[in-house]
This record gives sequence, C-alpha cells and structure tokens, in this order.
Amino acid sequence: MLRRLPLGVLATVLMAGSLLLQASPASAQLRPSKLVVGLLPGESAPTVMRLNEPLRLYLERRLGLPVELVVGANYAATGEALRFGRLDIAFLGPVTYILRARAVRLDPFARPSHAGVGPTFQAVVIVPADSPAKSLTDLKGGEIAFGDPASTSGTWVPRYQLLEAGLISGRDYTLRVLGAHDAVALAVSNHKVAAGGLSLPIYERLLKEGKIDPKSVRVLAPSPAIPEYMWTFREGLDPTFKEEIRQAFIHLTDPEALKVFRAEAFIPCVDSDVDRVRTWIEAIGHANPEAVPAP
Repeated sequence: MLRRLPLGVLATVLMAGSLLLQASPASAQLRPSKLVVGLLPGESAPTVMRLNEPLRLYLERRLGLPVELVVGANYAATGEALRFGRLDIAFLGPVTYILRARAVRLDPFARPSHAGVGPTFQAVVIVPADSPAKSLTDLKGGEIAFGDPASTSGTWVPRYQLLEAGLISGRDYTLRVLGAHDAVALAVSNHKVAAGGLSLPIYERLLKEGKIDPKSVRVLAPSPAIPEYMWTFREGLDPTFKEEIRQAFIHLTDPEALKVFRAEAFIPCVDSDVDRVRTWIEAIGHANPEAVPAP
C-alpha cells in the first residue's frame, strides 16, 4: 500500500513515524527514575535524615522507585532548589513557602494533622530557668536567639509574638541568628542569650532526648496556633506522577513514618491555608521593612 502513495506523502508518513519512535522514550521519562525529596535543616542534617528515614522507606515501597532525601544548607536553599527543579517535592514551612511562591508557581498538596489540634503547631519563646522575665515585655534590651531567617517557628512567629508585646528588633532587642532550633535551645540553656524562639515540638523532643536539661530552661510564652508545614510539588512535575505522590501521602498509615511529624495522618492542603502567616509577615514588615526580603 505504501508503494501507491505519492513520494511526498510517503516521506511525510515515514517522518511522522520516526518522530513517534523518538518521542516514546521521552514520554516514558515523564515518571522520573527516582523521587528527590527536600527537607529543611531545622536541626543538623544527620538528625533530619535519621528522623525521616522511615518516610523515605515508605515512599520507596509505595511508589516503586528510589527516594533520595536532600537537606538544604539553609531554608532558602531548600526553597530555591524546589523552585529550580532540583527537588521534586519539599516539606516547606509557611514562611519558606510564601517567600518562594512569590517567584514561581508552587503546588502544596499535603500537611500533617495532629490529635486535638488538627493541622497546626506552635512556637515558644524560652528563657533560662532562673531568668527574672515574667512576660515578653521583660525581654526589652536583651539579646534574643532565633533559628534560620526563613524559619516560621524559629524566627517569624517569635518575632511576631514580640511585636505584639511592643518589642521591635533593632530597637527593643538584639536579634541573634543561630540557624537551627537545637542551637537556639542550647544557647538559652547555657545562658548565652536572654531568650530564644523555636518550634514547640522540637523543644519538647530535645527535652525528652536529654539534649537540653529540663531544669535549665522554661517556656516564657507559647505562640498562637500556626498552620502546619506543607508538602509541595515543584513546577512542571508530571501530573500522573504527582497524583501517585499525593495518594501516597494521603493514605499514609505507617506509624514510624508519621512519628517524626507527630501526625495522625496527612490531609490535603491549599495555598490559602497559610494566609494567617501572610498577615504576620506583613505586620513584621511594617515594623521592620528590611525584615522581608524582596521577591
């Protein structure tokens, strides 16, 4: 039959067939050969990797492909790696997500939910156990430690708590950046600073594991409820593969994989879930315009 076709038509048919054959491998590559998962360095990289190993193993079993965990050098590095496609998904705090989403379309898809409080957690401002401070206003004039500059519970929420108490960094207290929650807790425990802000779940775990002496520190002020961290897709990930990942999280019941998140389950999430944090960022920006980085 092909011999009856005009030469021009025959050439077109053969070229189309050739293009289809060339396209087949590319189509097969829509599902990557491995899943690259980004994690924030809320604590040391080895600790973060160890705590998330059960999740990595679960995802490998569920998805049927290798899963690589990557801990960023800092919060911004993890957000930027997701933005530029070097990660497939990342677990981003509200502030990291909000700041990165100003430059690229990100797609949040799941967040942990906890018994009694749902998809929220808290930060705390802690002081040495023998500190005379009875309220946040008593910290005026002191040096206060924070974690990563993009950390929600390690920097932004404690700063908002202090702002609500009438204290503005640079005017009423000295802000000291230590990069990680555990470093903040140790600085307070060792009387290196007057106070520190960090995640309440991490603070409680550090006490439980004996990383800090419970007799050396105390909570001065807990924060309001904070919308939970969100698992977020990079832009351009294959839709079918995205749905596989989404279902893997929503149907996760492995207690060891859920343990690090203190979660009963992962539930769906959307961009507007972190709108409360956007108002806190705006409030801090009004008081300290240089605090909010440019898009």
